[in-house]
Amino acid sequence: MNKRVIWLIIGVMSVAVVGVVTLQVALIMTSIRANEEAFDKNVHSALSSVATRIEAVSNTDDLLYIANGYSKEYLDYDGLVNRDNGGMSIPVAATSRSAVNHNEALITQLITDASTKLEGVENIKIDFVDTHRPLEERIDAGRLVQIVEQELQNRAIKADYHFGVFSDERKAYVILDGKPLTREQQRAQDKNLMLAQLDGSPFRVMLFEDKEGQMAGYINILFPEKSNLLWRAVLPSFLGTFLFAVIILACFGYTVWVIFHQKRLSEMKTDFINNMTHEFKTPIATISLAADSIANPKISGDASKVLRFANIIKQENKRMNSQVEKVLQMAQIDRGESKLLLTEVDLHEIIHRAIENIGLQVELRQGSATADLNAANPVVEGDMTHLSNVINNLLDNANKYSPDTPVIQVTTRDRADGVEVTVSDQGLGMSKEARKHIFDKFYRVHTGDLHDVKGFGLGLSYVKAIMDAHKGSVDVSSEPGKGSDFVLFFPRKQYGAAANAM
Repeated sequence: MNKRVIWLIIGVMSVAVVGVVTLQVALIMTSIRANEEAFDKNVHSALSSVATRIEAVSNTDDLLYIANGYSKEYLDYDGLVNRDNGGMSIPVAATSRSAVNHNEALITQLITDASTKLEGVENIKIDFVDTHRPLEERIDAGRLVQIVEQELQNRAIKADYHFGVFSDERKAYVILDGKPLTREQQRAQDKNLMLAQLDGSPFRVMLFEDKEGQMAGYINILFPEKSNLLWRAVLPSFLGTFLFAVIILACFGYTVWVIFHQKRLSEMKTDFINNMTHEFKTPIATISLAADSIANPKISGDASKVLRFANIIKQENKRMNSQVEKVLQMAQIDRGESKLLLTEVDLHEIIHRAIENIGLQVELRQGSATADLNAANPVVEGDMTHLSNVINNLLDNANKYSPDTPVIQVTTRDRADGVEVTVSDQGLGMSKEARKHIFDKFYRVHTGDLHDVKGFGLGLSYVKAIMDAHKGSVDVSSEPGKGSDFVLFFPRKQYGAAANAM
């Protein structure tokens, strides 16, 4: 697939995902605003009902106060109270403050009955109370707590709250959360943080407003956890949106990774096929030329020349066979068909032979391949053939990726549970990005202007597979232009049946 098309698809998918998440967040915020508006409306409604009920209770108390003769010095009204029970029938027990609190409906009915006999008395009562009774005395704090709680419950408002009654006469709060405040507390309320927050609350309703629009005070209510309450209502939707958005983004990210991974793998396989074609083309052409030479009558009669061309054919055939063997070995490892033939292996012996093999090629380029074998016990349990291939592959890579004079060194040292082997070179080195992929199949490090590095990109993936099969490890440290160090760790013993197969 064209890379531009891939990026176009990624861009469209990204816009779609961001759009869906944005719309969902917008819907959640709209829901929060709607919940907030409904909450505010219910609170204002509850406060209005509280004010109405408080005023009704206060007016009831005031009428009973007058009707029972407590204000006779202010209002002398014949027949207001019939002590002989021949006039207005109001049981003395019902006029007590406790009875008022106990049965508000009964008191209201009593006042209704009293009003039919006391036309015009209500105005007189109001003038009396406004003149003689302050706001904190007109409101029963305990009754106020009950009314506030009832009105909030009636509207399904279950949030924590604080409320206070502000007196316009005192210019201070006189009741806080159902508890009357002393004069000292009223004077010091500027230092009370709760009252400062309460004063800034948008939920407020006037109390005891007269005909001229003057009020005795107002009641405020504060919900400190209002935001949390509103968010809790939409929290399941928000968490669901967040969870599904994360899942979508994760799947999208994984899909993008797979697309690029498959594209890179496809490119590497194409490169592998091209390299394999090139690797086979040269020996095939050489074998064809040698065969034609042997068939030439001028050559066929010369035994030494025939032997020479026969050796060329044999070497090129061996070279092709080696390349095919690498491919077959990786195929077997991928299918889990490759078996380890475990024996006691001397790593120093393997390294000596590998140095001898690569030495001829290195010397032709005026380079060197040396060994610094410091391990006191180089014997490990492993597969001789595969371990030899591992060392040979690393030395071959060190030679191929040294553009000038190769300088290769192999060192060993003992570790508590095995032997460590390091293969160092002073070649091209690798970037950080290249080091992430060098053990991938078919991957080949980019060599810039150097085009004579041959191979299938299978050598290091084979090294990694063999080291994993032997329960060992392979690490690399490298910098561009400063060479590379491959560090192999071989455990001394292989444990478990898994060590016998890859």
